[in-house]
Amino acid sequence: MLAALRHLPALLLTSRPAHLTFFVTRACNARCPFCFYARERDDAGGEPELSLDEIRRVARSMGPLLWVLFSGGEPFLRRDLAEIAGAFHDANGARFLTCPTNGLLPEAIADRTEELLARCPRSIVVVKLSLDGVGPDHDAIRGTPGGFEKAMRTHARLAALARRHQRLELGVNTLYCSRNERQLDGIIDHVLGLDGIRSHTLTMVRGPQSPAGWGDVDLEGYRRATARLDELWGPRRDRRHRFAGSALKAAQDRVQHRLVHDTLLLRRRLVPCAAGRRSIVLSERGELHACEGRRPESLGNVRAAGLDVGAVLRSPRALRVLEDVDRGRCHCSHECNLLVDLLVNPMMHPRLIREWARLRLGLARRNDRAPRPLAPPDPGDRARSEGRLSA
Repeated sequence: MLAALRHLPALLLTSRPAHLTFFVTRACNARCPFCFYARERDDAGGEPELSLDEIRRVARSMGPLLWVLFSGGEPFLRRDLAEIAGAFHDANGARFLTCPTNGLLPEAIADRTEELLARCPRSIVVVKLSLDGVGPDHDAIRGTPGGFEKAMRTHARLAALARRHQRLELGVNTLYCSRNERQLDGIIDHVLGLDGIRSHTLTMVRGPQSPAGWGDVDLEGYRRATARLDELWGPRRDRRHRFAGSALKAAQDRVQHRLVHDTLLLRRRLVPCAAGRRSIVLSERGELHACEGRRPESLGNVRAAGLDVGAVLRSPRALRVLEDVDRGRCHCSHECNLLVDLLVNPMMHPRLIREWARLRLGLARRNDRAPRPLAPPDPGDRARSEGRLSA
């Protein structure tokens, strides 16, 4: 706990972004139907991707960052990924560098992860392998024949790498959608049997960018699945991250699971949103966004602002968007957003500390016991919770 407190200044004592999601490329070797780039793959024109030199200038325009997440597309398709990460390591002191991957390039992913570890010696490197089913189920959901077998080869290479590098945290992320919600127990069991995995997370499918019907999910099934993950991955040290403060991260996962559930159940925002202020999204072409959910709505392009993120955030255009965010006219179940919202909101810290204390004392929450909701339900919530609910 005390080791984790050194991150508090980055979270509480500044109004600048502490978290950046950077879509380093739109290129991808998969054809997942739920990816928002699926609607844009024919857009071959437009601005080129940010160059390494431009990325370095963007990084120098920002202050300290706690966490940078490199997304895409498939981030490992950028051959200069280690140098891109190095820009934020050097200029911003990024403590956590996260790279999700579809696992379709076992050799390249392992090689570039090792390069990243060498280039960023003061950062924790987190590689999250996407796994949405077991065997053919995974391939069917992602529309990528042979994807599961390649992902397992990637896992084997990364697990061997993690045994040699304490700073490499290997995890699995699973999309929760109507196509796989009945197979979650089998997926969880499979991940439990994988060597070297330090976390297993669920990402709720996001309605507008997913195929029709995929967001018609069973919220009670989501609650049961996350409760099982909390039971399996929180209390045991061998199934937690190895970095200092891992118990606090496990506590945050538990609170976040409930927040995702309750936000979708109540269909409203339950905590103040920090999007555009404490967390921002940068596209491969330089567009800055408050969050992924508002991706069509740009705050401005960093190229037009001399590659200065602060100048974009101070622009009248950005201020209008951020005022709209502050009014609470939107709500979402985006896990990256909610993670930051929980950490920067002092009102949520007592709940985080209680969950941390439960983990430290070994008081794991039972699967069959629903936790107290984050907000009292209104009279229509019981009816909405029965049956299915579109995410």
